[in-house]
Amino acid sequence: MKKIEPLLSISNLCKRFGDLEVLKSIDVSLSQGELVFLIGPSGSGKSTLLRCCNLLEEPTSGSIKFDGQEIIDPSVDINVLRRRMGMVFQSFNLYPHMSALGNVTLALRKALRKSKAEANEIAMAALERVGLAHKAAAHPAELSGGQQQRVAIARALALEPKLMLFDEPTSALDPELVGSVLNTMRDMREAGMTMLVVSHEMRFAREAADRVVFMEGGVVVEQGPPAQIFSSDAQERTRAFVSDVAR
Repeated sequence: MKKIEPLLSISNLCKRFGDLEVLKSIDVSLSQGELVFLIGPSGSGKSTLLRCCNLLEEPTSGSIKFDGQEIIDPSVDINVLRRRMGMVFQSFNLYPHMSALGNVTLALRKALRKSKAEANEIAMAALERVGLAHKAAAHPAELSGGQQQRVAIARALALEPKLMLFDEPTSALDPELVGSVLNTMRDMREAGMTMLVVSHEMRFAREAADRVVFMEGGVVVEQGPPAQIFSSDAQERTRAFVSDVAR
């Protein structure tokens, strides 16, 4: 029986900024359709790890294989890679002078060379998927923070990525707006999207994640299913962190 390779495989990954070693021999993998949460205190290297995955940060050493390809290889086309690996940031990064539809169609037209009609059709389907088709004509200033983040998610989904990276997608939102973004992510999970998520939303991690990775000081301290990470069976440092965040 042929072994199924992970969609994303990170091996012995190290990242230094000068003398500061931010990531130390990280090993993490994601299978197709998995939702994996990265948790840990600020400065633990979570966001840097995420940014290494799509080469927003260049790893110092190690290996990152995505869909069977070594992405650290200099021959890799970064633009093609980033179309196949969507990323959603804390800040929404929407163009304020463009409508929601315009923001979603931009990459479709510029990067994929879609016609205006085809780009609009794909973008409307993506906005429908995040529950915002009725806001297609609205500009970012006319949308709530949660709606803006969902437009950003639609923009990434429109390119039909195989993997989605989320870097604290709800941290800039008022508490009452967080739920709409998490519901969108939950729908994506149910539709089979593979996701690597940096977040402090512990309840969502407990309910929705297939696996949780706890990082501290640039290393993976522990990883396992939520039932392990959020239980008394977790390592002492993991339990302490989860307890502090839950307060």
